[in-house]
Amino acid sequence: MTATAAAFVCRMPRAGWLAAVALACGTAAQAAPTVEIVDTYPAGEEVTLGRNANFYLRLHYATDHPIGIWAQPYFRGQPANAGSNGSYSYTGDGEALGWFFFSGNRGEVDEIRITAGDGSVSGTPVVLTYPVHVLPSERASASEDEPEWVGRLRAADAQRQRLAAQAYANRPVSPFSSLLLSLFMVGVLALGVGGVVLPVRALLRWRGGWRLAAVVPAALMGFVILRIVIGVSMDRTSHNLWPFEILMVGLLCTLIMVGLTLARRAAGQAAA
Repeated sequence: MTATAAAFVCRMPRAGWLAAVALACGTAAQAAPTVEIVDTYPAGEEVTLGRNANFYLRLHYATDHPIGIWAQPYFRGQPANAGSNGSYSYTGDGEALGWFFFSGNRGEVDEIRITAGDGSVSGTPVVLTYPVHVLPSERASASEDEPEWVGRLRAADAQRQRLAAQAYANRPVSPFSSLLLSLFMVGVLALGVGGVVLPVRALLRWRGGWRLAAVVPAALMGFVILRIVIGVSMDRTSHNLWPFEILMVGLLCTLIMVGLTLARRAAGQAAA
């Protein structure tokens, strides 16, 4: 220890160095998580993955603090042309499902790197590397050959996803967020009404080429509204983001009508 450091420690208040010691002990007590591969599907060191199929890893983890676990495919030291699993929060001792699939049934994998941590670059190190050679195939895979653990862990992930969605939906909303949501909905309503009312008003009051020009935003807005109505009547989930559709098209139609109105006024003043 240098003289400066020693002097600093000597001058540190007792509460301060006690907190520092407690923090150091707490950090040391938080052991690094362990992850091991129990099984894979398809099994083997040389694997041909069927069309649109996933390569699954059955992972066992042990951790005393919440972590995420990711299985990332690599080829020759670089990320492979493949999509891979996201992660849920895992704590304690249990099993997790890792998986990846080839993008467009093209690519190659020669190792899978398992990372675990808090999701940040510095806090999510590689804890395990699994060498395996995987190639894509155009042949369909036989799903009936899947082992029991694939379906069980997939179901567990689906349950975690439902719980996470419920927790997000039930989270308390701040007054500021409620105000922003209310303003957004008012804006959507205003633009939707404006995108319909302004073109219809122009069709009734304008004449000649200006009336024909007003047909464009009127037809565009009418098409979008009709598309939403028909889509929802066939499938209630087909337009879950319909307010954004109205917002974008309504804004476009309103801008078109504002531009036409200004141009019409300018043309009238020029003619006068």
